[in-house]
Amino acid sequence: MFAAELWKMHAMEEAKPKVEIEHEEADGRGAFFVARQGVRLAEMTYSRTGPDHVIIDHTEVHDALRGLGVARRLLDTAVAWARETKTKVSATCPYAHAQFEKDPSIRDVLA
Repeated sequence: MFAAELWKMHAMEEAKPKVEIEHEEADGRGAFFVARQGVRLAEMTYSRTGPDHVIIDHTEVHDALRGLGVARRLLDTAVAWARETKTKVSATCPYAHAQFEKDPSIRDVLA
């Protein structure tokens, strides 16, 4: 039974689409996002409140990508970026706030 469960998990991983997350920031606003043919299918936006602090204010994932863990991948990318740039993060976005509450491993970037 263990081998069957392992195979099923592997098959589920293979079924996930390859998602490239991009990042942009301008004029005190930024986003981590997934785009296909110039259309954003998922994004996590933030506002910069200072040189070393941002507030994640919104997360949205198109129906076509729901249930695939894309929102969490956006957050994980934002957390990695915050660590690299020594940026502290706050979250008013309900999704991001809930994830920070649930997962202590990402709380090191919280303001």
